[in-house]
Amino acid sequence: MAEITEVPSPFCGIGTDDLTIQVDGVALKVVKNGCAVNTPAFEQAITDTSPRVEGKEVSLAVAVAKAAALLKNTNQPVIGGCATDVNGMRALLALADRSGAVVDNMNFTSARNNFLALQDSGWMTTTLAEVKNRCDLLLVVGVDLEASSPRFFERYLWNEESMFLDDTGKREVIYLGQAPSGNASTSPNGQKASVFECANEDLPEVVAVLRALVKGNPVRVDSVGGIAVADLQAIADKLLAASYSVVTWAAGVLAYSHAELTVQTLSEMIKDINNRDTRSSGLPLGGKEGDQTANQVCGWTTGYPARTRFSSGYPEYDPYLNDSNTLLANGEADALLWVQAFNTDAVPPATNLPTIVVGRSGMAFAKEPEVFIPVGTPGIDHVGHTHRMDSVVAIRLKKLRESGLPSTADVLNAIEQAL
Repeated sequence: MAEITEVPSPFCGIGTDDLTIQVDGVALKVVKNGCAVNTPAFEQAITDTSPRVEGKEVSLAVAVAKAAALLKNTNQPVIGGCATDVNGMRALLALADRSGAVVDNMNFTSARNNFLALQDSGWMTTTLAEVKNRCDLLLVVGVDLEASSPRFFERYLWNEESMFLDDTGKREVIYLGQAPSGNASTSPNGQKASVFECANEDLPEVVAVLRALVKGNPVRVDSVGGIAVADLQAIADKLLAASYSVVTWAAGVLAYSHAELTVQTLSEMIKDINNRDTRSSGLPLGGKEGDQTANQVCGWTTGYPARTRFSSGYPEYDPYLNDSNTLLANGEADALLWVQAFNTDAVPPATNLPTIVVGRSGMAFAKEPEVFIPVGTPGIDHVGHTHRMDSVVAIRLKKLRESGLPSTADVLNAIEQAL
Protein backbone atom coordinates (compact mmCIF):
# COMPACT_ATOMS: atom_id res chain seq x y z
CA MET A 1 0.00 0.00 0.00
CA ALA A 2 1.31 3.44 -0.93
CA GLU A 3 0.22 7.02 -0.36
CA ILE A 4 0.72 9.62 -3.08
CA THR A 5 0.52 13.32 -2.25
CA GLU A 6 0.02 16.44 -4.36
CA VAL A 7 -2.14 14.57 -6.84
CA PRO A 8 -3.75 16.76 -9.54
CA SER A 9 -7.31 16.06 -10.64
CA PRO A 10 -8.60 15.87 -14.23
CA PHE A 11 -12.21 15.80 -13.01
CA CYS A 12 -13.13 19.11 -11.33
CA GLY A 13 -11.97 21.70 -13.86
CA ILE A 14 -10.48 24.10 -11.31
CA GLY A 15 -6.99 22.63 -11.22
CA THR A 16 -7.14 20.92 -7.83
CA ASP A 17 -3.62 19.57 -7.28
CA ASP A 18 -3.35 18.83 -3.57
CA LEU A 19 -5.14 15.50 -3.17
CA THR A 20 -3.63 12.66 -1.16
CA ILE A 21 -4.47 9.25 -2.61
CA GLN A 22 -3.96 5.86 -0.97
CA VAL A 23 -3.13 3.16 -3.51
CA ASP A 24 -3.72 -0.51 -2.69
CA GLY A 25 -3.12 -2.53 -5.85
CA VAL A 26 -5.66 -1.07 -8.29
CA ALA A 27 -7.92 0.28 -5.52
CA LEU A 28 -7.71 4.01 -4.78
CA LYS A 29 -8.93 5.99 -1.78
CA VAL A 30 -8.87 9.76 -1.41
CA VAL A 31 -7.64 10.40 2.13
CA LYS A 32 -7.13 14.17 2.01
CA ASN A 33 -8.71 17.14 0.22
CA GLY A 34 -11.39 15.14 -1.55
CA CYS A 35 -14.76 16.57 -2.60
CA ALA A 36 -18.09 15.48 -4.01
CA VAL A 37 -16.67 15.64 -7.54
CA ASN A 38 -13.17 14.22 -7.15
CA THR A 39 -13.56 11.51 -4.52
CA PRO A 40 -16.04 9.24 -6.35
CA ALA A 41 -14.22 9.79 -9.65
CA PHE A 42 -10.88 8.63 -8.23
CA GLU A 43 -12.31 5.80 -6.13
CA GLN A 44 -14.36 4.14 -8.87
CA ALA A 45 -13.39 0.49 -9.21
CA ILE A 46 -12.16 -1.21 -12.37
CA THR A 47 -14.72 -3.73 -13.64
CA ASP A 48 -13.65 -4.25 -17.27
CA THR A 49 -10.13 -4.95 -18.45
CA SER A 50 -10.78 -6.86 -21.69
CA PRO A 51 -12.16 -5.36 -24.90
CA ARG A 52 -15.44 -6.75 -26.22
CA VAL A 53 -16.72 -7.29 -29.76
CA GLU A 54 -20.46 -8.00 -30.02
CA GLY A 55 -20.42 -8.52 -26.25
CA LYS A 56 -17.68 -11.19 -26.28
CA GLU A 57 -14.26 -10.66 -24.73
CA VAL A 58 -11.44 -10.44 -27.27
CA SER A 59 -7.85 -9.26 -27.45
CA LEU A 60 -7.02 -5.60 -27.96
CA ALA A 61 -5.69 -6.37 -31.44
CA VAL A 62 -8.97 -8.02 -32.47
CA ALA A 63 -11.02 -5.12 -31.09
CA VAL A 64 -8.85 -2.56 -32.88
CA ALA A 65 -9.16 -4.47 -36.16
CA LYS A 66 -12.95 -4.64 -35.80
CA ALA A 67 -13.16 -0.91 -35.03
CA ALA A 68 -11.06 -0.10 -38.09
CA ALA A 69 -13.25 -2.37 -40.26
CA LEU A 70 -16.39 -0.54 -39.08
CA LEU A 71 -14.86 2.84 -39.93
CA LYS A 72 -13.13 1.84 -43.15
CA ASN A 73 -15.94 2.26 -45.69
CA THR A 74 -18.07 4.87 -43.93
CA ASN A 75 -19.25 8.05 -45.66
CA GLN A 76 -19.85 10.16 -42.54
CA PRO A 77 -18.64 8.76 -39.22
CA VAL A 78 -19.08 10.80 -36.07
CA ILE A 79 -16.57 10.92 -33.21
CA GLY A 80 -18.39 12.06 -30.08
CA GLY A 81 -17.64 12.44 -26.41
CA CYS A 82 -14.07 13.69 -26.92
CA ALA A 83 -13.46 13.31 -23.18
CA THR A 84 -9.77 12.57 -22.95
CA ASP A 85 -6.39 14.20 -22.32
CA VAL A 86 -4.16 16.17 -24.70
CA ASN A 87 -2.50 13.14 -26.33
CA GLY A 88 -5.83 11.37 -26.60
CA MET A 89 -7.37 14.37 -28.36
CA ARG A 90 -4.42 14.61 -30.73
CA ALA A 91 -4.90 10.97 -31.67
CA LEU A 92 -8.64 11.53 -32.03
CA LEU A 93 -8.11 14.37 -34.51
CA ALA A 94 -5.61 12.31 -36.50
CA LEU A 95 -8.17 9.51 -36.75
CA ALA A 96 -10.89 11.99 -37.73
CA ASP A 97 -8.68 13.37 -40.48
CA ARG A 98 -7.95 9.86 -41.76
CA SER A 99 -11.60 8.72 -41.66
CA GLY A 100 -13.28 12.02 -42.67
CA ALA A 101 -15.27 12.17 -39.43
CA VAL A 102 -17.18 14.90 -37.65
CA VAL A 103 -15.65 15.67 -34.25
CA ASP A 104 -18.07 16.87 -31.57
CA ASN A 105 -17.31 17.30 -27.88
CA MET A 106 -20.20 16.13 -25.70
CA ASN A 107 -20.39 19.50 -23.87
CA PHE A 108 -20.16 21.67 -26.97
CA THR A 109 -23.83 22.68 -27.11
CA SER A 110 -23.36 24.28 -23.69
CA ALA A 111 -19.99 25.81 -24.59
CA ARG A 112 -21.51 27.22 -27.79
CA ASN A 113 -23.14 29.96 -25.68
CA ASN A 114 -19.63 31.14 -24.85
CA PHE A 115 -18.10 30.65 -28.29
CA LEU A 116 -20.80 32.61 -30.11
CA ALA A 117 -20.36 35.58 -27.78
CA LEU A 118 -16.56 35.38 -27.98
CA GLN A 119 -16.57 35.18 -31.79
CA ASP A 120 -19.07 38.00 -32.21
CA SER A 121 -17.72 40.70 -29.91
CA GLY A 122 -14.88 39.27 -27.80
CA TRP A 123 -14.57 39.30 -24.03
CA MET A 124 -12.22 40.09 -21.16
CA THR A 125 -11.56 37.06 -18.96
CA THR A 126 -9.23 36.27 -16.10
CA THR A 127 -7.34 33.31 -14.64
CA LEU A 128 -7.73 31.40 -11.40
CA ALA A 129 -4.44 32.89 -10.18
CA GLU A 130 -5.78 36.41 -10.74
CA VAL A 131 -8.95 35.53 -8.84
CA LYS A 132 -6.85 34.21 -5.98
CA ASN A 133 -4.59 37.25 -5.81
CA ARG A 134 -6.78 40.20 -6.87
CA CYS A 135 -10.53 39.59 -6.74
CA ASP A 136 -12.33 41.61 -4.04
CA LEU A 137 -15.88 41.12 -5.39
CA LEU A 138 -17.22 37.93 -7.00
CA LEU A 139 -20.54 38.05 -8.85
CA VAL A 140 -21.90 34.54 -9.56
CA VAL A 141 -24.56 34.58 -12.27
CA GLY A 142 -27.10 31.80 -12.72
CA VAL A 143 -25.10 28.89 -11.30
CA ASP A 144 -24.64 27.10 -7.97
CA LEU A 145 -20.85 27.40 -7.89
CA GLU A 146 -20.57 25.32 -4.73
CA ALA A 147 -22.22 22.33 -6.42
CA SER A 148 -20.29 22.53 -9.68
CA SER A 149 -16.88 23.25 -8.11
CA PRO A 150 -17.01 22.35 -4.39
CA ARG A 151 -13.51 23.59 -3.54
CA PHE A 152 -13.51 26.80 -5.60
CA PHE A 153 -14.04 29.11 -2.62
CA GLU A 154 -11.56 27.27 -0.41
CA ARG A 155 -8.78 27.43 -2.98
CA TYR A 156 -9.32 30.71 -4.78
CA LEU A 157 -11.33 33.07 -2.59
CA TRP A 158 -10.76 32.25 1.08
CA ASN A 159 -7.06 31.44 0.61
CA GLU A 160 -4.92 32.74 3.46
CA GLU A 161 -2.30 34.41 1.29
CA SER A 162 -2.83 36.84 -1.56
CA MET A 163 -0.35 38.97 -3.47
CA PHE A 164 -2.51 42.10 -3.58
CA LEU A 165 -5.10 41.78 -0.79
CA ASP A 166 -4.37 42.26 2.91
CA ASP A 167 -7.40 40.29 4.14
CA THR A 168 -9.01 37.78 1.77
CA GLY A 169 -11.79 37.25 4.32
CA LYS A 170 -13.17 40.67 3.42
CA ARG A 171 -13.94 39.66 -0.14
CA GLU A 172 -17.61 39.95 -1.06
CA VAL A 173 -19.68 37.32 -2.88
CA ILE A 174 -22.98 38.02 -4.65
CA TYR A 175 -25.22 35.34 -6.20
CA LEU A 176 -27.55 36.54 -8.93
CA GLY A 177 -30.13 34.04 -10.13
CA GLN A 178 -29.51 30.74 -8.34
CA ALA A 179 -28.81 30.46 -4.62
CA PRO A 180 -25.84 28.46 -3.31
CA SER A 181 -26.56 24.96 -2.02
CA GLY A 182 -24.08 25.08 0.86
CA ASN A 183 -21.96 27.39 2.98
CA ALA A 184 -18.68 27.36 1.04
CA SER A 185 -19.31 30.95 -0.09
CA THR A 186 -19.48 32.15 3.53
CA SER A 187 -16.23 33.94 4.38
CA PRO A 188 -13.92 32.84 7.21
CA ASN A 189 -15.17 35.97 9.02
CA GLY A 190 -18.74 34.62 8.90
CA GLN A 191 -19.99 36.97 6.16
CA LYS A 192 -22.57 35.16 4.04
CA ALA A 193 -22.96 35.75 0.34
CA SER A 194 -25.68 38.16 -0.80
CA VAL A 195 -28.30 36.22 -2.77
CA PHE A 196 -30.77 37.66 -5.29
CA GLU A 197 -32.80 34.81 -6.75
CA CYS A 198 -34.71 34.75 -10.01
CA ALA A 199 -35.91 32.12 -12.46
CA ASN A 200 -33.37 30.96 -15.02
CA GLU A 201 -35.48 32.25 -17.91
CA ASP A 202 -35.58 35.74 -16.31
CA LEU A 203 -31.78 36.08 -16.35
CA PRO A 204 -31.62 37.74 -19.81
CA GLU A 205 -33.82 40.60 -18.61
CA VAL A 206 -32.15 40.84 -15.19
CA VAL A 207 -28.66 40.94 -16.69
CA ALA A 208 -29.73 43.52 -19.30
CA VAL A 209 -31.06 45.81 -16.57
CA LEU A 210 -27.90 45.33 -14.50
CA ARG A 211 -25.77 46.36 -17.48
CA ALA A 212 -27.97 49.42 -18.06
CA LEU A 213 -27.47 50.46 -14.43
CA VAL A 214 -23.69 49.97 -14.71
CA LYS A 215 -23.73 52.30 -17.71
CA GLY A 216 -25.85 54.83 -15.82
CA ASN A 217 -28.86 54.50 -18.10
CA PRO A 218 -32.31 55.17 -16.64
CA VAL A 219 -34.51 52.19 -15.79
CA ARG A 220 -38.22 52.96 -15.48
CA VAL A 221 -39.44 49.89 -13.60
CA ASP A 222 -39.29 48.96 -9.93
CA SER A 223 -38.41 45.28 -10.34
CA VAL A 224 -37.35 42.76 -12.94
CA GLY A 225 -37.59 38.99 -12.65
CA GLY A 226 -38.72 39.42 -9.04
CA ILE A 227 -35.59 41.39 -8.10
CA ALA A 228 -35.94 45.00 -7.05
CA VAL A 229 -34.17 47.43 -9.35
CA ALA A 230 -32.84 49.09 -6.20
CA ASP A 231 -31.01 45.84 -5.38
CA LEU A 232 -29.61 45.64 -8.90
CA GLN A 233 -28.48 49.26 -8.55
CA ALA A 234 -26.64 48.30 -5.37
CA ILE A 235 -24.88 45.47 -7.24
CA ALA A 236 -23.95 47.87 -10.06
CA ASP A 237 -22.54 50.34 -7.54
CA LYS A 238 -20.44 47.61 -5.91
CA LEU A 239 -19.09 46.47 -9.28
CA LEU A 240 -18.02 50.02 -10.07
CA ALA A 241 -16.50 50.55 -6.62
CA ALA A 242 -14.55 47.29 -6.48
CA SER A 243 -10.83 47.25 -7.22
CA TYR A 244 -11.03 43.97 -9.17
CA SER A 245 -14.44 42.42 -9.63
CA VAL A 246 -14.93 39.03 -11.27
CA VAL A 247 -18.15 37.91 -12.95
CA THR A 248 -18.55 34.16 -13.35
CA TRP A 249 -21.15 32.03 -15.12
CA ALA A 250 -21.65 28.51 -16.51
CA ALA A 251 -22.78 28.48 -20.12
CA GLY A 252 -24.35 25.04 -19.77
CA VAL A 253 -26.68 26.16 -16.98
CA LEU A 254 -28.16 28.93 -19.15
CA ALA A 255 -30.61 26.44 -20.63
CA TYR A 256 -32.81 28.71 -22.69
CA SER A 257 -32.94 29.88 -26.28
CA HIS A 258 -30.20 32.29 -27.39
CA ALA A 259 -28.40 32.13 -24.05
CA GLU A 260 -25.30 33.38 -25.89
CA LEU A 261 -26.90 36.83 -25.75
CA THR A 262 -26.82 36.70 -21.94
CA VAL A 263 -23.13 35.79 -22.07
CA GLN A 264 -22.57 38.64 -24.50
CA THR A 265 -24.42 41.09 -22.23
CA LEU A 266 -22.27 40.06 -19.27
CA SER A 267 -19.12 40.36 -21.39
CA GLU A 268 -20.10 43.82 -22.62
CA MET A 269 -20.93 44.88 -19.05
CA ILE A 270 -17.44 43.85 -18.00
CA LYS A 271 -16.03 46.07 -20.75
CA ASP A 272 -18.24 48.92 -19.51
CA ILE A 273 -16.83 48.56 -16.00
CA ASN A 274 -13.28 48.62 -17.34
CA ASN A 275 -14.03 51.91 -19.06
CA ARG A 276 -14.36 53.41 -15.58
CA ASP A 277 -11.65 53.80 -12.94
CA THR A 278 -11.60 50.14 -11.93
CA ARG A 279 -10.96 46.63 -13.26
CA SER A 280 -13.28 43.73 -13.94
CA SER A 281 -12.98 40.35 -15.66
CA GLY A 282 -15.11 37.38 -16.61
CA LEU A 283 -14.56 33.78 -15.53
CA PRO A 284 -16.55 31.27 -17.65
CA LEU A 285 -16.79 27.96 -15.84
CA GLY A 286 -15.93 24.63 -17.50
CA GLY A 287 -13.11 22.11 -17.71
CA LYS A 288 -15.01 18.94 -16.81
CA GLU A 289 -15.20 15.88 -19.06
CA GLY A 290 -12.13 17.16 -20.91
CA ASP A 291 -14.14 19.86 -22.69
CA GLN A 292 -11.51 22.59 -22.37
CA THR A 293 -8.84 20.12 -23.45
CA ALA A 294 -10.86 19.07 -26.51
CA ASN A 295 -11.42 22.64 -27.65
CA GLN A 296 -7.85 23.73 -26.92
CA VAL A 297 -6.25 20.87 -28.86
CA CYS A 298 -8.74 21.20 -31.71
CA GLY A 299 -8.10 24.95 -31.71
CA TRP A 300 -4.32 24.81 -32.07
CA THR A 301 -4.55 21.91 -34.54
CA THR A 302 -7.29 23.18 -36.86
CA GLY A 303 -8.00 26.77 -35.83
CA TYR A 304 -11.52 25.80 -34.73
CA PRO A 305 -13.25 24.42 -31.62
CA ALA A 306 -14.28 20.77 -31.37
CA ARG A 307 -17.36 20.72 -33.58
CA THR A 308 -15.49 20.29 -36.83
CA ARG A 309 -15.94 18.13 -39.94
CA PHE A 310 -13.05 16.51 -41.85
CA SER A 311 -14.97 14.85 -44.71
CA SER A 312 -13.83 17.42 -47.30
CA GLY A 313 -10.16 16.76 -46.64
CA TYR A 314 -9.79 19.86 -44.49
CA PRO A 315 -11.43 21.06 -41.24
CA GLU A 316 -14.86 22.73 -41.56
CA TYR A 317 -16.31 24.27 -38.39
CA ASP A 318 -20.04 24.73 -37.88
CA PRO A 319 -21.53 24.97 -34.36
CA TYR A 320 -24.97 23.87 -35.59
CA LEU A 321 -24.62 21.62 -38.65
CA ASN A 322 -21.88 19.52 -37.03
CA ASP A 323 -23.95 18.72 -33.93
CA SER A 324 -23.53 14.96 -33.51
CA ASN A 325 -27.00 14.54 -32.00
CA THR A 326 -28.55 16.21 -35.05
CA LEU A 327 -26.47 14.12 -37.43
CA LEU A 328 -27.51 10.92 -35.67
CA ALA A 329 -31.19 11.90 -35.47
CA ASN A 330 -31.37 12.92 -39.15
CA GLY A 331 -29.66 9.80 -40.43
CA GLU A 332 -26.71 11.78 -41.80
CA ALA A 333 -24.09 9.67 -39.96
CA ASP A 334 -23.27 6.04 -40.65
CA ALA A 335 -21.05 5.14 -37.66
CA LEU A 336 -20.38 6.44 -34.16
CA LEU A 337 -17.11 6.37 -32.25
CA TRP A 338 -17.60 7.49 -28.64
CA VAL A 339 -14.55 8.51 -26.59
CA GLN A 340 -15.03 8.99 -22.83
CA ALA A 341 -12.11 8.25 -20.52
CA PHE A 342 -13.42 10.04 -17.40
CA ASN A 343 -17.09 9.36 -16.68
CA THR A 344 -18.70 5.91 -16.84
CA ASP A 345 -22.18 7.46 -16.75
CA ALA A 346 -21.55 9.44 -19.94
CA VAL A 347 -22.48 6.66 -22.36
CA PRO A 348 -23.08 7.24 -26.08
CA PRO A 349 -26.50 8.36 -27.31
CA ALA A 350 -28.91 5.63 -28.35
CA THR A 351 -28.51 4.74 -32.01
CA ASN A 352 -28.88 1.80 -34.38
CA LEU A 353 -25.65 2.75 -36.14
CA PRO A 354 -22.47 0.68 -35.73
CA THR A 355 -21.00 1.97 -32.48
CA ILE A 356 -17.45 1.86 -31.12
CA VAL A 357 -16.87 2.93 -27.52
CA VAL A 358 -13.41 3.76 -26.24
CA GLY A 359 -14.28 4.44 -22.63
CA ARG A 360 -13.51 4.18 -18.97
CA SER A 361 -13.76 0.76 -17.37
CA GLY A 362 -17.16 0.25 -15.78
CA MET A 363 -19.47 1.63 -18.46
CA ALA A 364 -22.89 -0.05 -18.62
CA PHE A 365 -24.87 0.09 -21.87
CA ALA A 366 -28.57 -0.29 -22.58
CA LYS A 367 -27.46 -1.75 -25.90
CA GLU A 368 -24.03 -3.36 -26.17
CA PRO A 369 -21.89 -1.53 -28.76
CA GLU A 370 -20.28 -3.44 -31.60
CA VAL A 371 -16.91 -2.68 -30.04
CA PHE A 372 -16.05 -1.65 -26.48
CA ILE A 373 -12.43 -0.99 -25.57
CA PRO A 374 -11.88 -0.06 -21.91
CA VAL A 375 -9.06 2.44 -21.50
CA GLY A 376 -7.14 3.93 -18.62
CA THR A 377 -8.14 7.22 -17.08
CA PRO A 378 -5.63 10.09 -17.45
CA GLY A 379 -4.26 11.02 -14.05
CA ILE A 380 -4.95 7.54 -12.65
CA ASP A 381 -3.79 4.84 -15.04
CA HIS A 382 -1.30 6.86 -17.07
CA VAL A 383 0.35 10.28 -17.14
CA GLY A 384 -1.08 13.03 -19.30
CA HIS A 385 -2.11 16.66 -19.56
CA THR A 386 -5.51 18.36 -19.35
CA HIS A 387 -6.54 22.01 -19.48
CA ARG A 388 -8.30 23.54 -16.51
CA MET A 389 -11.28 25.91 -16.76
CA ASP A 390 -9.33 29.12 -17.46
CA SER A 391 -7.52 27.49 -20.42
CA VAL A 392 -4.13 28.97 -19.56
CA VAL A 393 -2.64 26.05 -17.64
CA ALA A 394 -2.12 22.47 -18.82
CA ILE A 395 -2.12 20.30 -15.71
CA ARG A 396 0.43 17.49 -15.69
CA LEU A 397 -1.37 14.36 -14.52
CA LYS A 398 0.30 11.57 -12.55
CA LYS A 399 0.10 7.81 -12.96
CA LEU A 400 -1.15 6.29 -9.71
CA ARG A 401 -1.42 2.55 -10.39
CA GLU A 402 -0.63 -0.32 -12.75
CA SER A 403 -3.98 -1.34 -14.22
CA GLY A 404 -2.81 -2.75 -17.52
CA LEU A 405 -5.34 -0.60 -19.37
CA PRO A 406 -4.13 1.18 -22.52
CA SER A 407 -4.43 4.93 -22.94
CA THR A 408 -7.00 6.50 -25.26
CA ALA A 409 -4.15 7.77 -27.45
CA ASP A 410 -2.69 4.27 -27.82
CA VAL A 411 -6.04 2.80 -28.87
CA LEU A 412 -6.98 5.58 -31.31
CA ASN A 413 -3.50 5.60 -32.85
CA ALA A 414 -3.78 1.82 -33.35
CA ILE A 415 -7.18 2.19 -35.06
CA GLU A 416 -5.78 4.88 -37.34
CA GLN A 417 -2.82 2.67 -38.27
CA ALA A 418 -5.21 -0.22 -38.98
CA LEU A 419 -7.07 1.98 -41.45
